[in-house]
Amino acid sequence: MAKKKKSYLLLPFVVGFIGALVFGWGLFPKMLFSEKQQPFWFSHISHVEVVGMDCYDCHYYYEDGSFSGIPTTEECSACHMDVMFDDPDEIIFVEQYVWEEKEVPWLIYQKQPDNVYFSHIAHEMYDCQTCHPAVETAEAWPKYYENRLTKYSRDTMKMWECERCHAETGTSNACYVCHK
Repeated sequence: MAKKKKSYLLLPFVVGFIGALVFGWGLFPKMLFSEKQQPFWFSHISHVEVVGMDCYDCHYYYEDGSFSGIPTTEECSACHMDVMFDDPDEIIFVEQYVWEEKEVPWLIYQKQPDNVYFSHIAHEMYDCQTCHPAVETAEAWPKYYENRLTKYSRDTMKMWECERCHAETGTSNACYVCHK
């Protein structure tokens, strides 16, 4: 009789545990992150393999060592002042951004919080894919998930990732190295 009573006590714990797992791994991430789409497709393959551009033609360092990031619409318009191919994404870019003189609102997968200073030139010995998704060979954009609270990408580099790499390479993990 006492054995049967114990199994009734265990049932709420098991149901609660399974419910917590379903909520924590299944529902909470869907509530916290929203999936967003890039404004249009941009093919790195066409620019590198077809046109023969180098990564640094668009993503370069300024003289002071700071990184240019994503090229501006004005920089792209040097080649794309008019539609060059029968590509619907290029038509969107030229007609909606170049001709309208607007910046493309790209979603940045690795945008860092405002209190973080990341120097690309200090990390130039690493492949870009060490920190960024491999978009240069992609046929479609990786999914972008935005945190509804912080507005940062789910793929934003986490502090523990920076700390681990710094520890492995003997680089200081002092706060002032990465934080303003």
